[in-house]
Amino acid sequence: MLAFIVRRLLAAIPFMFLVSITVFILIQLPPGDFATSYAASLSAAGEYVDQNTIAELRARYGLNDPLIVQYFRWIGGILMGDFGYSFQWNSPVSELIGERMGLTVLLTFATVIFTWAVALPLGIYAAVHKYSIGDYIFTFIGFIGLAIPNFLLALVMMYFAVVWFGQDVSGLFSPEFRNAPWSWARMVDLGKHLIIPILVLGTASTAGMMRVMRANLLDQLHQPYVVTARAKGLSEARLLTRYPIRIALNPFVSTIGWLLPTLVSGEIITSIILSLPTAGPLLLQALLAQDYYLSGAFLLLLCMMTVVGTLISDILLVLLDPRIRYS
Repeated sequence: MLAFIVRRLLAAIPFMFLVSITVFILIQLPPGDFATSYAASLSAAGEYVDQNTIAELRARYGLNDPLIVQYFRWIGGILMGDFGYSFQWNSPVSELIGERMGLTVLLTFATVIFTWAVALPLGIYAAVHKYSIGDYIFTFIGFIGLAIPNFLLALVMMYFAVVWFGQDVSGLFSPEFRNAPWSWARMVDLGKHLIIPILVLGTASTAGMMRVMRANLLDQLHQPYVVTARAKGLSEARLLTRYPIRIALNPFVSTIGWLLPTLVSGEIITSIILSLPTAGPLLLQALLAQDYYLSGAFLLLLCMMTVVGTLISDILLVLLDPRIRYS
């Protein structure tokens, strides 16, 4: 297992290098650059566009340099721990993405825990009690969860929170804690504000995972090894937890690799509606403004999360299913 982990980590180095090239090319594909986007925003606002100012911006940020020079300046800084300087915000990229990425990872992992905590027992119950009233109820709820868009659910929950309870649920902090230093009171306030984003982001994932768990477990319940174990007198609870559930969990574990970046990139609209200070809205603004230092850093971090998530899922699969060996 240790040799497998080392091989995967070494293989991730050229992979991330190729990803960085792809990210940089994708960012440069739209016509123009940050200077032209800045000039277009000024024109849209009815302000005068000074061409000398635009030329100074290009010279200041090296936008006139060849793309190969811009790429190696960008990737060289990242290797030295410098993610560059944001054109749009006039701030170091590391300062902009630091707290936002931390809050995004916290929200993502909380959503994953909520998804698994709800989808696993409901999927197991629906499979064991197939075609029962509970199975039909959970199936109906699952279809509703899959059908309702996250942004619509966010709007509905915000409406009921304001109209029925008189609570402002936008953002991740109350006004008095937004710029306050970290403390126990700020963490408690963050936990209260995480409830609605977790419910909104986890609804569709929970519904989908519940259906997957039900289908996988149904495939295992009628396998010969289950019938044999039941005939030998093994209790139903021990039978389920020892054999079929472990095997049915494989798809859950194997999806960690893409689940993490999917939740990060899929929460953009929800974060905008709920005014969440996460990575999604900032990434969208950086892409629209062609701020390639900021957007490139976000995209690289998402790809890194995919690599790390896939490695974690592979390790957990070995621990979960003894039939899987990477040696």
